[in-house]
Formats: sequence, C-alpha cells, structure tokens
Amino acid sequence: MSNILVIDDRADIRLSLALLLEDHGYQVLEADNPQMAQVQLKSQQVSLILLDMNFALDTTSGAEGLSFLEWLQASSIHTPVVAMTAWSNVDLVIQAMKLGAKDFVEKPWKNKQLLHIVQQQLVFTDLQSQNEKLKQQLDFSTEDEYQWQSACMCQLIDNIAAVANTEVNILLTGENGTGKSELAQFIHHQSARKDNTLVSVNMGAITESLFESEMFGHKKGAFTDAKSNRIGRFEFAENGTLFLDEIANIPLSQQAKLLRVLENGQYESLGSSQTKQTNCRVISATNGDIGKLIKQEYFREDLYYRLNTIEFDVPPLRERKKDILPLTQFFIAKFSQKYSRNYSELSPSAQQALQDYHWPGNIRELSHLIERAVLLCTSGIIEVDNLHIVTSKPKSELPLMTLKEAEIGLIKQALAQTNGNIPKAATLLGLTKSSMYRRIEKYALV
Repeated sequence: MSNILVIDDRADIRLSLALLLEDHGYQVLEADNPQMAQVQLKSQQVSLILLDMNFALDTTSGAEGLSFLEWLQASSIHTPVVAMTAWSNVDLVIQAMKLGAKDFVEKPWKNKQLLHIVQQQLVFTDLQSQNEKLKQQLDFSTEDEYQWQSACMCQLIDNIAAVANTEVNILLTGENGTGKSELAQFIHHQSARKDNTLVSVNMGAITESLFESEMFGHKKGAFTDAKSNRIGRFEFAENGTLFLDEIANIPLSQQAKLLRVLENGQYESLGSSQTKQTNCRVISATNGDIGKLIKQEYFREDLYYRLNTIEFDVPPLRERKKDILPLTQFFIAKFSQKYSRNYSELSPSAQQALQDYHWPGNIRELSHLIERAVLLCTSGIIEVDNLHIVTSKPKSELPLMTLKEAEIGLIKQALAQTNGNIPKAATLLGLTKSSMYRRIEKYALV
C-alpha cells in the first residue's frame, strides 16, 4: 500500500484529502507544516507528497513551500512531490517545478483529476525504481566485459562502436543465441543516452490484441480490462533506448502503427486523442529472414528500411573459433563466482570437445553448458563427461590409429566376415594367400 504525506496547515483540507485517498486504497500521513513533515520523512517511508505551497507565515508567495522543496532536493530523500495552492500563479508553478515538483494542482481540486495525478506519479515512481534495478543488473564495466578474440567479432565491435554514439536506428541480425541482446546493451552504454533507460521488449511475446497497449500505453477504461492507466514502452524509454527483440514477429496488422512512430515520433495511447512525441533511440534484432518475409508479404518493406538505417549481422559461434575457449574461461570465472565454487580448469579432452562441437545454440548454449558444468564438477577439472555434449565426427572419417593397428583391425574384420576362411579374407583385402598367411603369423592372430 502506498503512503501519501499531506502537508497543509488547514485541518479540514487534510481531512478531506485523507477521506478521498483512503477511500481509494491509499494510506495517508499528515503534517500541518513543512518542519513536521521533515521529521516524518526522516523516519517513515513515503511514496508521494501533496504539498501546500502557502502556510501561516506567508499565505501568498509560496516561499515556505519552495523552501521545503529546496530542503528535499538537498537531502537524500527522493520522494515525488505534487504542489498544491489556492493562489494560481504561473511564476510559482515554474519555481516549484524547477525545484523538483512533479506536478501542480490548484485548489479547490477536482477529485478525479487529483486521483489521476496521484496514480500517475506513483506509477512513474514504481517504473523508475524498476528501471534503477534493471540498470544495476545490466550495468557492466569494461573489466567485466568479455574481450573478443576472433577477427570477425573485433571488426564487428569496431563498426558498431563507430555509430553507437549517433542517433541512427540499428538492426542486428543473426541466429538465436549469438549475443544480439548483449550488443544492444553495448550500443546503449556507448551512446549519449547511456544515463537513461534501456527498455527491452520481446516482440514475439506480445499478442496482437495487446500490441498497442504494450507499446503506446492505454487510458483507464480504454477496453474492458483497462482498470487503470498504463505507460507504454515508448514512453518508458523516453530519452533512452528502446530495444525491439524478435522484430520479425510483429503481426502485419500492427506494423503500420510502429511505422508511424518511427517516421515522425508521434503516437497516441489507446483510448486517448492526445498525440505524444517520443524521443528514444530504436535498436531492433531478429533471427528471421526479413527479405524472405517481405517477398511473402508478411513484413512491410518500408518498416524494414526504417529499422535498418544501419544493419549488422552477428556471426554464429562456429565462425568464431578463436573465441570458444576464451569465452569458456570467461563463463567458468563468472559462474564460479556466482555460485561460490572453486575455479575449475578444463581438461585437454574437454577443450578439444568444445572446439569440435558445432554449437547450434551459439553463445547461449555455451553459457548454459558451462554453468551446468561448474555446478556439477567436483574434482576441480571439467572433463568431457561434465559437458554433456556429443562430439560426433563425420561417418567418413576414421579414428586415428597406427598403421599396425589398422592392418590388424582390417584382417580381423575380413576373417570374421568370411568365418575364418583365410583365402577368402585375403581376396577381400586384395592380398595374395601367402601375404595373408605371413601377416597372420606376424601378428599372432591364430
């Protein structure tokens, strides 16, 4: 339950607000002056502040309210504030906003408008909190970042870094598990928007009926289950980066709506006639063949050209042989630290198995495989059995052995196939009968 602190010197105002807010599920705290509010804020968790700007000492200038905002701005308390006053004054509104007030309500207020503002600020606060946690999870330093070894990836990273700080839309293509999401994070952290939000959306997981609500938001009552306002992904990514993963999975019927916002930055929330302007950088990714989808009329060509101002193809792991073992060591260190395990080493046979494997799941498969190996390894050395991969070779390729071993093996096979008939076995091997007898005697096969 959200705690709302009402700061007002009039008891009737505080009571009226308390009745209204508590009737809508909020818990209300009260303070009759800013000084009392400061004491409460130091000891209690508050989700939102409704602040009267004028008190007994000065009922017109808003000086006491502004002084409280200055104190709040200088403190470590980041509770959002909605300013309230009966004296409608444009200069006071501007001053309050400059000092951190998130919104402004004129007394006497309209209940519906006030409740809308309260709800909106609480939603924004919750989203900011979630975003901060997300940034902490996604934030990475160059010390923690894997440094690519293969020539193809080094070139790709150089090319991406050259345009990361621009505003161009980027399309990342490549197989599943090649690291497109991580590259989107890299682009965001290398851009001028790095201090703002990176919002990731799996477009394949959004149903057609909820597309507009998810991307552009909706107003309460816009459809049957719209019981409250919802902020869309474009608004959530304001001044930041919007990463649209699995972009080829957008239903054709919704592609025109996405095209419009990419063309001019304009959109409307579902159930609203107010046009909004977005300011976010778009990065998208797909493992699909968009060219083929365009020919089949499943994907709009004009949308494709809006998405791929610059297109980068991410190579599969099997084409990055130089990265397989260094990446493996990187994941071993990562998961050993995560699970508080002693650092494990790779046996020579395990190293060979990793290099011989064809990696259909790419880096994602390697990461999962090493995570499991770190958890299951008890000896300190990761063996082939810990990896649980099949290192099958082409059927036409014989296992390596000495010529002596090969000759003995072929003679035994020929004898077995002819039920011990030496002349017939010699014929199978292209040998004379005497040559066959000499070899059998030499190797003591009878």
